Amino acid sequence: MSTHWVVDEKNNLQEARERIPQPLPVRLMAGLLSYLFHPLFIPVYVAIFLVQIHNYLFAGFDNWNKLTTILQVFVNCTFLPIVSVLLLKGLKFIDSVYLKTQRERIIPYSICMIFYFWNWYVFKNNFAPQPLVAFSLAIFVGCIAGFMANIYIKISMHTIAVGVMLTLVALLAFRDSANYTLFIAIALLITGMVATARLIFSDHTSAEVYGGLLIGVLSQLVAYWIA
Repeated sequence: MSTHWVVDEKNNLQEARERIPQPLPVRLMAGLLSYLFHPLFIPVYVAIFLVQIHNYLFAGFDNWNKLTTILQVFVNCTFLPIVSVLLLKGLKFIDSVYLKTQRERIIPYSICMIFYFWNWYVFKNNFAPQPLVAFSLAIFVGCIAGFMANIYIKISMHTIAVGVMLTLVALLAFRDSANYTLFIAIALLITGMVATARLIFSDHTSAEVYGGLLIGVLSQLVAYWIA
């Protein structure tokens, strides 16, 4: 990623970012990873991981309760934010669903904070397993931190999400006696691939990508301690 300053048609000084040219297969793979591990999908993946892989956390849950747990995460953390962004685009509040500028991200961040808070609040007051409550709180905290960071830089939402995911897996490994080597390896692989993909496929700088990762890690640590 290279950056330089240009003067736009209104004689305003703006920062222009140019990607380093990459082969087509590399760009296609980076794009696929960016969509597959979109920050709105990560909460659903983690919920499935907790419900299906860690059955002992949901010992008192029947299959229907497990399904509704995953559906709650999907509705609050994926479906409603997507619908909100599409509505914002339809009402011309944003120019693109890709949220390419810091200004375009302000309203979506604010909306997501409401949904993420509600998701955490419901789990907390319905005595959901502690890791799920901590993860839900981390999403909310990460969204707030991303919103604040967005004032200064266009922080990477993707790496905030994978940072939360990676830290949760690491914390579970320290907490439980089960062998988490495979899960940690997969989480590290996903985190590395997503961070690299954002550097290739997006106009993020290294500081924005790694800054997002740091926010994600700290958000999950704080949330796990609080929960």
